[in-house]
Amino acid sequence: MNPDDYCDHLAAPPGSDFRYSLIGLPLAQRQALVAVGAFCRETAQIVEECQDFSVARAKLDWWRAELGRLYAGEPQHPITRALQPRLAAFNLPEEYFREILDGAAMDLDYDAYPSFGELSLYVHRRGSVPASLAAEILNYQDRRATPRFAREAGAMLLLFELLYEVRRHARQGRLYLPEDEMRRHGVQPGDLLAAQTTDRARQLFAAQAERIRDGHRRALEYLPEQDRRAQAPLLIRLELTAALLAEIAEGGYRLLEQRIHLTPLRKLWLAWRLRRREKRHDRPLSATG
Repeated sequence: MNPDDYCDHLAAPPGSDFRYSLIGLPLAQRQALVAVGAFCRETAQIVEECQDFSVARAKLDWWRAELGRLYAGEPQHPITRALQPRLAAFNLPEEYFREILDGAAMDLDYDAYPSFGELSLYVHRRGSVPASLAAEILNYQDRRATPRFAREAGAMLLLFELLYEVRRHARQGRLYLPEDEMRRHGVQPGDLLAAQTTDRARQLFAAQAERIRDGHRRALEYLPEQDRRAQAPLLIRLELTAALLAEIAEGGYRLLEQRIHLTPLRKLWLAWRLRRREKRHDRPLSATG
């Protein structure tokens, strides 16, 4: 398995939102995005899979050293070997990858967050920074507004993932819902392990969903018209996430007892429709005379 195949298998499995967002992209951009996604996934799995935190820290330290080797032109891992030829081509800063690792390390240091203020640093490192790398790969013209779009989009995508996986994370002993908001809704950590979603938990989840919708709206407000077509892969991921969130809301936020998914056909339709809409929107008007 070559480095690009390794990354594709890890980051863009069939049926994933990420895979649908890559439809229509040139090969170079697709491979760069997949390599970044694989880096994020590989490093996130370290904490999930290592029961011994000392082993997890050692692995994260290895990755920090590997980033040094990557930027020195001597990568060892399949992911960094896939990334190496794309660093200069897409202007991918080393500090962004180090921030992602710092976010992974937070899972070793924190199993809960007192408020959203404390959680926001994790969201920035594991959500906004990867989306910022994606925006660089996709290219843009507005050097001020589009990076703000990417940061908001990445935060929204991660916040949704943290909500969607709330029961799995609780079973692992990690809480990403702010503790003060849980108390406000009368939800105890043990409630997230139940096989049935209580009314209080549904209200808590609905409040998180509203925050996600607000982030989605802000992201779209930041994105300038001239960069919409280039940033279509991020827009597709936002569209798919918003559609799934709407399904979850319609089902009463019963996240503890059921897993709601979009069908592959619907994902394909939503991705194709957005791509088509942005291409038509970007088409210059024909002259009339």
